[in-house]
Amino acid sequence: MSETDISQVLTQMRIMAAHAQGVAQPNAASENTGVEFSSMLKNSINSVNETQKHAGNLTEAFQAGDENTDLTQVMIALQKANVSFQAMTQVRNKLVEAYQEIMRMQI
Repeated sequence: MSETDISQVLTQMRIMAAHAQGVAQPNAASENTGVEFSSMLKNSINSVNETQKHAGNLTEAFQAGDENTDLTQVMIALQKANVSFQAMTQVRNKLVEAYQEIMRMQI
């Protein structure tokens, strides 16, 4: 996730928290950039899924003896898939923590 994606998520979380507390948000419309959190999360998950599929396809091609597939390509693809999955796991953990924090808020 890029820095702009994270700032958009934080902005939306602040708006939702203020809304849950009943505080008016005069600039909420101007802060909203038009990207919904759910679509951004779905796109990120799909991107991780595609990265893992690509790594799997390269691994299978290498194991099948495809001469166009290089071991370095396979290893790089596997590392990219691993790093993207770990990043998505960390994002999920942060989202769960944020949800739990919101649920603990007093109304």
